[in-house]
Amino acid sequence: MPQIHARLAGVAVHLPETLRSTTDTEHLVAAASTGFRPPPGLVRRLTGVERLHVMPDDWQASDLAAAAARKLLAETGTDAGTIDLLLFAAASQDMIEPATSHMVADRLGLRCPVFDVKNACNSVLNALETAHALIAQGSYRRILIAGGESPSRAVRWAVPDLRTYLASIPGYTLSDAGAALLVEASAEPGILGCGFTADSASWNVGTLASGGSAHPRGDEHTYFRLDGVGLRRAFERLGPKILDDTLERLGVRWQDMAAICVHQVSKPYLDQLAERFGLPSDKIPLTVTEHGNAASASLPLQLVRARESGRAGVGDLVALVGLAGGISMGVSVIRL
Repeated sequence: MPQIHARLAGVAVHLPETLRSTTDTEHLVAAASTGFRPPPGLVRRLTGVERLHVMPDDWQASDLAAAAARKLLAETGTDAGTIDLLLFAAASQDMIEPATSHMVADRLGLRCPVFDVKNACNSVLNALETAHALIAQGSYRRILIAGGESPSRAVRWAVPDLRTYLASIPGYTLSDAGAALLVEASAEPGILGCGFTADSASWNVGTLASGGSAHPRGDEHTYFRLDGVGLRRAFERLGPKILDDTLERLGVRWQDMAAICVHQVSKPYLDQLAERFGLPSDKIPLTVTEHGNAASASLPLQLVRARESGRAGVGDLVALVGLAGGISMGVSVIRL
């Protein structure tokens, strides 16, 4: 019996039309705070982020995912009725129960099995790994991955002092976005392979604590909190070994890639990471400055930009490098 492979048949993103500049963010913080005014331009200087996307007030994470999925289905000419499985993949979710994949499926009119894949900013990358495995074992032939990131709902506007403001800055760079990927069975390998690692002892460097059993209620827990220094040190401890080992196992090099998509938290950190891990900077599509940190939608966004610009096309190799709170790191290598 011939081996079943999986290929990436399409990718699409949805970026809300409403933009908020870092200057707008400073004004909103100033208006909501008593006795505190943000230092002008500090967010831009520390992160390189110029602007980000904000979804409509009446939208949810599932709306973002559905919008990206509709675009993907239209662009690929795929009938929604041919989808065998829907995976919702995002750090965000509509609610604790039920799985957000049900809301997305309802919006798309799907009647297939669904479930959520959740691992912070690596959610989409892990969903791709899951889809690859499920197709390879013959369980499904066409899987739709759809995710919606809605971090604008977790921003702290009323800030009492500079210390709190500095701790809140990562939240001011997070962008709302939707992403969708179509993974299909194929005779030839498209998704060549992947590798993942984690340092779960560092889970507390970045948290959004509300809604779970630890903090089911309480306004203070509804804000995203990140220890940027702790996160950087945790990734430095992991180092590039999982990336290097995966490329060696697959018989490819960074130089073979038409594009290297890397999760982007800030421009300075991206530059540091590329140098430390030996990633060719000229192969990385830069999105964080113009679109902010799109969480798990960051990698699909970069892949779309790479294809739109002509950097990567059919037959080219691309790498998706994921970095996520928890913390976890991974890479997928794909031939388009």
